[in-house]
Amino acid sequence: PRVRRQRQMCIRDRYNKNDFLLSLMKNGIPAYDIYERAGRLHIPVEEKRVIYLLKTKELTDTIIEILRNLFPRRAKTYLVPVSKDILSILHPVRSASSEDEIRKTAHIIVDTLNTEALAHVQIAYSGVIENLAELPGAFRESTLALKVGELFYSEQTVFPYNELGIGRLIYQLPVSLCESFLSEIFGEEVPDGFDEETTLAVNRFLQNNLNIAETARQLHMHRNTLIYRLEQIQKRTGLDLRCFEDAMTFKIATMVMNYLHSERKS
Repeated sequence: PRVRRQRQMCIRDRYNKNDFLLSLMKNGIPAYDIYERAGRLHIPVEEKRVIYLLKTKELTDTIIEILRNLFPRRAKTYLVPVSKDILSILHPVRSASSEDEIRKTAHIIVDTLNTEALAHVQIAYSGVIENLAELPGAFRESTLALKVGELFYSEQTVFPYNELGIGRLIYQLPVSLCESFLSEIFGEEVPDGFDEETTLAVNRFLQNNLNIAETARQLHMHRNTLIYRLEQIQKRTGLDLRCFEDAMTFKIATMVMNYLHSERKS
């Protein structure tokens, strides 16, 4: 009975901490209340931390258990479910922790869950915060990083808050401005999008600095096939992707199209 009571108290304490941290992240709590409630729950207020925001198809008990083993209780890492597919990981960092160490932790989380839970996950993270009062801002920061990363850099698994590039800019543009930009580039017939094979070929072509031979080699494709696809895009859009300026215009235009599709769905 004593062991059962202790276990129940532990579970209740965990839920109370999760409720407090989730409320703080999403809604904000007055500063005086933060200190009082955090003290009651034995959560240090003044401590350097990073929020890792993890997204997967479904947040299962297996994933939670693996993360608990990865971050033992003494590490003072809090796992706070945000929704059925998103988990917030509030993780302490040392004063001397570098950006590389924080990024390395994110990759460890992704690789561990890929290997042990066979789960595809993506993870965004915030900057370092000094105390719990900064938690709402860090949560917004990592939420934005996750949204922008999913939308514009879906081939990646880790999205640092400070490496969102032009995706951050596009995500914050008004829809009307994006539509005007596409009309300016494509005229009245703005393409709905491109098939998966064409998109993969173009992305790899851009990643390889417009090198046709290297792109064809990586895609196991004859160079003439790749050239044919590029010519088909030129016929549809008027943009020759073998020209640097046209290639950059096309890249930005496709990012804007993805953003508009996302906005219309939502």
